[in-house]
Amino acid sequence: MKEIKAIIQPFMLTRVVTALHKIEGLPGITISEIKGFGKTRGSKEKEISDDGVYEFIPKNKIEIVVQDDLVETVMNSIQENAHTGNPGDGKIFVYDVGDVIKIRTNERGEEAI
Repeated sequence: MKEIKAIIQPFMLTRVVTALHKIEGLPGITISEIKGFGKTRGSKEKEISDDGVYEFIPKNKIEIVVQDDLVETVMNSIQENAHTGNPGDGKIFVYDVGDVIKIRTNERGEEAI
C-alpha cells in the first residue's frame, strides 16, 4: 500500500478529481485547502507574524491510499490533469503505508482501504 499526496493549483482541482473518479478501484480521496510557498516564494497572500511578513500561495492537497498496482495510474492521472507548464503546478509524493485499520469494521490492511 502507498499513500499519494499531491499539492496542486486550486483551479485545477475539479479537473484532477474528475480524472481520478474515472480510475476503477480507487478507494477514495481526501482534499484539503492549504497554503505555502515554493522556490519562487509566491506573492498572493500575506501573513504578518512577530518575525516579519510571509507570503503564501493557496493550494489544494489531495491524499489517497491505494494498493501498489494503482500507484502509477493515480500519479499519471494527477500529473496529466494538474499540469499547466507554469511555476507552481505542484508536487506529487509517494509514501509506504505500514498498515490501515478501518474504524467502523476493524478491517486491516488492503481490505481497510
